[in-house]
Amino acid sequence: MTSPLLTRPAVLRRRTWWHTGVMLAVLLCAAYLGQRHWPVVESGADRLAVADQGWLLVGASAAMATWGCAALAQQGAVAERLPRTRLVAAQFAASAANHVLPAGLGAGAVNLRFLMRFGLPAARAAGALAVKAAAGALARSALIAVLAAACPGVLRLPHVPVTAVAGVLAVLVLVAVVLRGPLRSRCARVAATVGADIRAVHSRPQRAAALWGGSLAFAAAHSLVLIAVVEAVGLPLPPARVALLYLAASSAAALLPTPGGLGSLDAALAFALTTSGAPAAAAASAVLGYRLLTVWLPLVPGLLVLGVLIRRRAV
Repeated sequence: MTSPLLTRPAVLRRRTWWHTGVMLAVLLCAAYLGQRHWPVVESGADRLAVADQGWLLVGASAAMATWGCAALAQQGAVAERLPRTRLVAAQFAASAANHVLPAGLGAGAVNLRFLMRFGLPAARAAGALAVKAAAGALARSALIAVLAAACPGVLRLPHVPVTAVAGVLAVLVLVAVVLRGPLRSRCARVAATVGADIRAVHSRPQRAAALWGGSLAFAAAHSLVLIAVVEAVGLPLPPARVALLYLAASSAAALLPTPGGLGSLDAALAFALTTSGAPAAAAASAVLGYRLLTVWLPLVPGLLVLGVLIRRRAV
């Protein structure tokens, strides 16, 4: 049992040791991931060395822009004004953490800690993340609808077995029953908090514009990364089709929650590009280039930034 008579210097020393330990763990994780995936990074760099460097520069610029877009959307989900530099740094760190933990848990944890460090209560911080996630999903769906109308015949609805539909309905019924039980009041409080945050954000036009503009720009920037890499390796695919394939493949890959979509998104992108007429080798190079620009090159620097933010108690 901790003594209530601990002096403030002792508490500060304990916190310093704890933050130092977390930072060292992050650095070890960065070194491990870099060593483990170095062959992938090296082979990807060799394949892209003969690609169009101008288009690769466009792709790298779009990849860096995704952090600013994420920061803009996060600012739009909060009524209070957030510090810009630390907000962008937190998004850079969150993108790296997202490739360590599955289902967006890494990015969610970093952003949650950042908002709570800024002074938001845990409920409001979680509500802001929910608002941002909902806006991102709606923005992605809107882009898919627009691009699908512009590129008819590219997307085809898959055949869904009756057993799968029955399973989904059973899960929905089970969730409804659970929510009507002991969790009903807690879920009602969470929904009320999120609803209040949504009304507060949309009562300020600048915040609403940042939320929706940042969400749309985030999805568009990721699409532009793949478009640039496809152009760099010389695949004869229209940019609008490539963007539609990326958005559809990334949405499908989200159903399999792997860290950063590693494996699931790669397979979905490669399948989408090859079914659209791209040679298998060129499609693999395009996917590898996209991953190199969005994951492998910024991964270790992002984890280092995360360690610095933890050390400075910004997250």
